[in-house]
Order: sequence, then C-alpha cells, then structure tokens
Amino acid sequence: MRREHVDSTAIDSVGYDPTTSVLEIAFTSGEVYRYFAVPPSVHRGLISADSAGRFFAERIRHVYPDEHIRR
Repeated sequence: MRREHVDSTAIDSVGYDPTTSVLEIAFTSGEVYRYFAVPPSVHRGLISADSAGRFFAERIRHVYPDEHIRR
C-alpha cells in the first residue's frame, strides 16, 4: 500500500485503500499497523487534522480492529 508522509511527531506516513477500507499507519518508531473497516471520512480526517497523533488516539486507536505488520 502506498503511504503519504504526514507532519507529525508520532506518525510518519498514512495509506488508505478505499476498496477494502484498510488504513495503514507507519509510526515514527518504525511500527506499522493496519486498521480495518475504516470509513473514508476517518482517513480524510487523519490527513487533515491539526494533530495527527491526537486524532489517531481519539478516533482510531481502540476503535477499529488492527493488525501489527512490522516492528
């Protein structure tokens, strides 16, 4: 999945597949996670948020099923 860089101290890049509703997030720590059943509006909100890290913590983490891809 192709990811785009975001201006964040916690998140390095974000990718989204609208066909499968999968959101992929690469963190600055090197960790990569995929989140499932994520609506396009949530992806847009993350990309445009003033604080991507805060948006992630409040609207994505512990909300959508996830899979740890790599460490």
